[in-house]
Amino acid sequence: MELKKELPEIFEEFSEARRNGFIAAKAFKEQNKPMVGTFCTFMPQELPLAMGAATVSLCATSDETVGDAEKDLPRNLCPLIKSSYGFGKTDKCPYFYFSDLVVGETTCDGKKKMFELMGEYKPVHVMQLPNNPTTKEAHDMWKAEIIRLKESLETQFETTITEEDIKKAINLKNRERQTLKDFYSLGKLNPPAISGGDLLKVLYGSTFKFDREETIKEVSALTDKVMKEYEAGKKLEQKPRILITGCPIGGVTEKVVKAIEENGATVVFYENCMGAKAVEDNVDESNPDVYEALAEKYLKIGCSCMSPNENRFKLLDRTIDEYQVDAVVDVILQACHTYAVETMNVKRFVNDNKGKPYISVETDYSTSDIGQLNTRMAAFIEML
Repeated sequence: MELKKELPEIFEEFSEARRNGFIAAKAFKEQNKPMVGTFCTFMPQELPLAMGAATVSLCATSDETVGDAEKDLPRNLCPLIKSSYGFGKTDKCPYFYFSDLVVGETTCDGKKKMFELMGEYKPVHVMQLPNNPTTKEAHDMWKAEIIRLKESLETQFETTITEEDIKKAINLKNRERQTLKDFYSLGKLNPPAISGGDLLKVLYGSTFKFDREETIKEVSALTDKVMKEYEAGKKLEQKPRILITGCPIGGVTEKVVKAIEENGATVVFYENCMGAKAVEDNVDESNPDVYEALAEKYLKIGCSCMSPNENRFKLLDRTIDEYQVDAVVDVILQACHTYAVETMNVKRFVNDNKGKPYISVETDYSTSDIGQLNTRMAAFIEML
């Protein structure tokens, strides 16, 4: 597949994917196909894909419905939870409207209790996530939860999901993950080939495309196009190279990326959920037990809800070197306690083990802190 358009236009199309995806979602539903809404990268998308369903992220990243959510939820709650619930309650999100089933997971107590309330508006299946990914008991529990999800999907949609279908879905998701990994690996180029803003547009936008094979072709062609132009001499200015870690980035929280890049640095890697955290590892296709293979892959995700959370530090350790990172920015959503508490360990690791500067930023989905963000990032980057 060859992309005829210029790179800025292509990046903008990915940026528009969430808005344009509403039309695609409507067209998908008009074919009488199932749609499953998800909230987290722990949810094994291979299972809905195996029955021909589309999956779409319902994590909202706007403060538009926070006021409506706060009529039912506490004000001092994570903005992602309030926004997501608010869009479901008000029916202002077409993706929530078109979802036949919502799959949640117990990554935090706030989401866990919010899903109970969300069940009043839509059928909700909650996966019980173990908190320690290192034990056999945790793997056995998560494998059982994956099988329970499969059975729930079969009941909800009156279908049968075969292991052969799951194997095909595993292969499809593996190819999609590898394609996305090949794309964000462009961040290793020094000087950079693309900005962190454009990198995020593709990573975030690709989650709102429903034809997986087409997405694989599009992203692969885009990677090839960027590389060809880079080899022909189209390179960005060499600036301090930033790795972003922490809570999910997208929507309003892109203000952090803008504050970094408008004040003299370039984001070259996203460790967050929207970035590499769920993409780095594939499912082992050689394992004959598909449920065991899925459990093993998804428990590797280095989320702060895990304790100990060794996989986050393994990924940071490797990528700080591979992407020639000069500093780390840790983005924390207000009231996200697990990520907020873990900042201490991340700071120690980045400063002491890797010898790199570190800064943590706490924010929400409002635009009220943009001035402060710019001031802090300008001072931090000037220090570099």
